[in-house]
Amino acid sequence: MKRWFANVMINIIINMIILMTLAGYLHTMVYLSGVGAAFVASVILSLLNFFIRPILILFSLPVTLLTLGFFIFVINALMLLLTSAIMGPAFQLDGFGSALIVAIIMAIFQLIIQTFIIKPIRRR
Repeated sequence: MKRWFANVMINIIINMIILMTLAGYLHTMVYLSGVGAAFVASVILSLLNFFIRPILILFSLPVTLLTLGFFIFVINALMLLLTSAIMGPAFQLDGFGSALIVAIIMAIFQLIIQTFIIKPIRRR
């Protein structure tokens, strides 16, 4: 239980840092009102990814297979848009195109952080 909670908190913090970074660099596409909004958005995104994302992946499995898995980015973009809709003016995305770009960049950064930072720390 402790390890699961630690993994969830690490993912929330990683998402929060990535969202704040993207809001800083892609300020025309992503708006965050502050660090608190980034944390809340990350928690909401984690909850949506835990409960809703698997259902969407299951229903879109044929399309995902036809696109060799690239449709997952569309699902991730939809999760970001839903997070933005829940958060209101504290977290805004410019549109679906922006959400798709942010989803792709977030996936790349999560892969890099998990591979080069988190996994080496856990091996110790």
